[in-house]
Amino acid sequence: MEKVLIAGATGTTGKQVVNLLNESQYFEPIAMIRKEDQKAQFEAQNVKWIMGDLSEDISHTCENVDKVVFAAGSGGKKVVEIDQEGAKKLIDASQKHNIKKFVMLSSMGADQPEEAEDLQEYLEAKHNADKYLKNSNLNYTIVRPGSLTNDEGTNHIQLSHKLNKQGEISRADVAQTLARVLHDDTANKETFEILKGETLISKAIDTMSRATVH
Repeated sequence: MEKVLIAGATGTTGKQVVNLLNESQYFEPIAMIRKEDQKAQFEAQNVKWIMGDLSEDISHTCENVDKVVFAAGSGGKKVVEIDQEGAKKLIDASQKHNIKKFVMLSSMGADQPEEAEDLQEYLEAKHNADKYLKNSNLNYTIVRPGSLTNDEGTNHIQLSHKLNKQGEISRADVAQTLARVLHDDTANKETFEILKGETLISKAIDTMSRATVH
């Protein structure tokens, strides 16, 4: 089983990624946590954890790890420090330890932050983090969802490099998508947008993978 470090493991979406990987036969999640009192929730699930704060040195967090999911977010408080620079630090650590794949939870609008009516600073940070990842030597997948909801997952999405419309999607379906693209043969070096839709997640992602099979 491959070990997957999840940054943002205590967040609403990150927790769901941890749960999915914990049930997976392919991956073993490692939750990155900032505080001692966050250990218990993962220990109760028999999930391994590692201490790491994105605003500090995190170079140690990628040791003996195969893949990384960046699902962390500052919630608007320290956007540049966490969403941008924290992501860059984790990308650097991933390169240092030869991580096989880096999955980035980005956001719709991160391709053109200057056109956003609101959340401009956040989208600018996401844009810079995504660009940094693309310019690294890592294999990656960048997933850009629309507005996140806490609705139940449907296991169906719409997916395209550019959807050219706004909309929403449940965190559950985003988590499923992030878990799915961790596989070696799936959406390598691809960036795409997702919203709630009618296509099975696995089928939607397959359309991105055909172009990237070597």
